[in-house]
Amino acid sequence: MPRPPERARPRLHATGAPPRCNAAARQSLSGAPYNAVVNPSTTRPYDGLTPDTVLDAVEAAGFRVDGRQLALNSYENRVYQVGLDEDGGGPLGDARFLVAKFYRPNRWSDAQILEEHAFTTDLAGREIPVIAPLAIDGRTLHHHATFRFALYPRRGGRAPELEDPSVLEWMGRFIARIHAVGETQPFVHRPELGIEDFGVASRDYLLANGFIPPDLLEAWRGAADLAIEGARAAFERTPDASRLRLHGDCHAGNVLWTPQGPHFVDFDDARTGPAVQDLWMLLSGDRESMGAQLRHVLAGYEDFREFDDRELRLVEALRTLRLMHYSAWIARRWDDPAFPMAFPWFNTQRYWQDRVLELKEQVAAMQEPPIVPAR
Repeated sequence: MPRPPERARPRLHATGAPPRCNAAARQSLSGAPYNAVVNPSTTRPYDGLTPDTVLDAVEAAGFRVDGRQLALNSYENRVYQVGLDEDGGGPLGDARFLVAKFYRPNRWSDAQILEEHAFTTDLAGREIPVIAPLAIDGRTLHHHATFRFALYPRRGGRAPELEDPSVLEWMGRFIARIHAVGETQPFVHRPELGIEDFGVASRDYLLANGFIPPDLLEAWRGAADLAIEGARAAFERTPDASRLRLHGDCHAGNVLWTPQGPHFVDFDDARTGPAVQDLWMLLSGDRESMGAQLRHVLAGYEDFREFDDRELRLVEALRTLRLMHYSAWIARRWDDPAFPMAFPWFNTQRYWQDRVLELKEQVAAMQEPPIVPAR
């Protein structure tokens, strides 16, 4: 689709920067900061993504913007709601907004992003409620200046009420439908969710880059090593766990709930892994509560796909890997100005003390019997 003619347009952007914490939240919640070694040669990845660049990129894709934009809550990527003229062009008809997602440079290759797009487009084509990128002249991934971006229809919704058994069953049904498609073919370019990437690489990065305070170094390293060993043992006890294309980050924050049911968003972390990865983050509370919730999730799930209960052995291992990966994820992004603002409690003495205790608790949890659905 050709670019619309250049014309003057109002610049009504609400903000050109990522969301920030309020003043109270920016105060450290714990001890004095521990100053890690950060590579000074690392550039700020979004310095060139100005409000005008966002609008120009959307116009270059064939839409007529009206100058409005609003930064949405995203730290890994940059995501904006962009206002459209009444005759906004493109495949959205008379829609007055779209969502523009600008990918973090150097995280995913084009092939990996396109593989995610193909997966979600396939799901949407089967009437599974995911929000897939718009195809414009047959393309879902676009380039402007130094950035790669995708455009999405705007969808509203609220967080799902996971304490409601009917909501859990509804979620289970649609996750099973996602998995039924996910197991029809593998990802070729996107990685697998595993111990080496989420556990070993996370531990090694934090150690190599000086994030752990010296007085906690041995305690944290010992706890991390035991946690990795425990996760590895759990996977070895479950050699036949499924390996399929997943959402990968399926928690309540990535689901928009409407009267018609859920819409699944943000497949940015889609990977190959066991089916239980997309289920365990829906559970919360003590073991009894999680068992009751799991019963409802699986009641819906097994309407469309059989679930192998042996994968429940992996829940605490997957939780452990996610916790380790989360610390390393923030550390890897610490030179991005949005991250110190959003996570002021990270990289403090108290933070790492809590992580040592957390990993020790996970080592113990991985040795307990798995959570089972309540009867």
